[in-house]
Amino acid sequence: MGATELAVWAVALAAAAGVLARPFGWPEAVWAVAGALILLASGLLPVRAGLAAVGKGLDVYLFLTGMMLLSEVARREGLFDWAAAKAARHARGDPRRLFLLIYAVGVVVTTFLSNDATAVVLTPAVFAVARAADAEPEPYLFICAMIANAASFVLPISNPANLVLYGAHVPALGAWLASFALPSAAAILATYLVLARVEGRALAASQAHDIRQPPLSPGGATALAGICAAAVALIAVSAAGQALGLPTCLLGAATAGLVLVRKKEAPWAVLKGVSWSVMPLVAGLFVLVEALDRTGLAAGLGRALAGAAATSVAGAAAGGAAVLALACNLVNNLPAGLLARATLAQAHPPQKVVDALLIAVDLGPNLAITGSLATILWLTAIRREGERIGFWRFLRTGALVMPPALIAAVAARLALG
Repeated sequence: MGATELAVWAVALAAAAGVLARPFGWPEAVWAVAGALILLASGLLPVRAGLAAVGKGLDVYLFLTGMMLLSEVARREGLFDWAAAKAARHARGDPRRLFLLIYAVGVVVTTFLSNDATAVVLTPAVFAVARAADAEPEPYLFICAMIANAASFVLPISNPANLVLYGAHVPALGAWLASFALPSAAAILATYLVLARVEGRALAASQAHDIRQPPLSPGGATALAGICAAAVALIAVSAAGQALGLPTCLLGAATAGLVLVRKKEAPWAVLKGVSWSVMPLVAGLFVLVEALDRTGLAAGLGRALAGAAATSVAGAAAGGAAVLALACNLVNNLPAGLLARATLAQAHPPQKVVDALLIAVDLGPNLAITGSLATILWLTAIRREGERIGFWRFLRTGALVMPPALIAAVAARLALG
C-alpha cells in the first residue's frame, strides 16, 4: 500500500472515530464532512469523484426530506400526542402490554414506511406515549431504534440500504419474500425476546392509564393521511422498480403545504424543525467510502469473498455477514452497503451469500448508535425531546440484542436452500 492509500485510510479512520466519539460534543456530521473536505482539499480524492459520490445519495436525501417534513408537521399538529393517548389507554397500565404494542407498531411502520420513518415518525410518538403514561421512556425508545433495523428487510422498501446494496437488481417482490420472510421473522422475534429481557426491570413499574384522549386536529388528520399515503405510494413505487426519494419528498412537501395553507402559516417554523444536519452527514460518508474504494479495498474484499465461497458457501455467508455487520457500525450501513455492492460485483458469489450480506447491512447496525442512518435520526429525535442515550449505553444493549438476531436471521436464510 502506497503513501496515498495510507493517507486516505488515515483520514477515513479519523473521520469515523469522530463520528463515533463526537469529540467536544460536536455533531456526527461535522466529522464526516471534515474528513470528506480534507480528502478533496488534499487531492487524495479528485473533486469530480467526490461530487459523484455525493450525487449517489440523491434518492436518500429526497426520501429523508419527505419523511422529516411529515414527522415535523405531525408533531406540530398533535398527531403524536393523540396516538400516544390511544396507545397508553389501550395498554391499561401494563408496561409489558405497552412494550408489545409499540413493538408491533414499529414492525408495521418499518415494513411499509422504512426504518428511517420509524426513527423520524414513530420515535416522537413513543416519547409522547411514555410521557402520557408517566413511564420511564428509555425502554420504549430502544424499541424504535432496534425494530427500525430488525424489521428493515421484510420488504425492499423497508430500508434504503436494500436499494443501495442491490442497485438496479432488486429481486421481485415474490422472490424477495421467498428469501427474506423467514429470516425477517427470526430477526424480529429474537430482537423482541432479548430486548424485553434486557429492559425487564424497567418494565416492572405500574403506569398511568386513565389518560384524557385529546381530539385529533384537522392538521393532525391531514398529517396522518399524508403518512398513510406515503406508505401506499412507497409500496406502489417499489413494485414498479422506481426510486423512492422523489415521491416521498413530494408527498411530504404536499402534506406540509396543505396544513400550512389551511392554517395560513409561513413554512419557516416547520423547516426550522427539520434535522437538516443528517444530509451533510450522509454526503460525507459517501465521499469517505468512495475514497476507500479507490484504494483497491473492494477488489481485495471481492477476492477474499470469492475464495471463501469456493470453500464453503455457508461459511462465506456467515463470516461475511459477521464482518459486514461490524463494519456498518464503523462507517454507517449506507456507505458500507455501497462498499458491499462493489465487493459483490468483484466476487459474484452464490445468492445465499448476497442475501446474508443484505441481512448484515440491515441488522448489524443494531450494535452501535453510528450503525445506520435510522439510528442517527433516532438519536437526533430523542435529543430533541431532552433524552440522552450515549454511545456506551447503546452499545451495552446492542451487544446483547444484535448478535442473536443476526445469527437467527442468517441461519434461517441458509436453511431455506
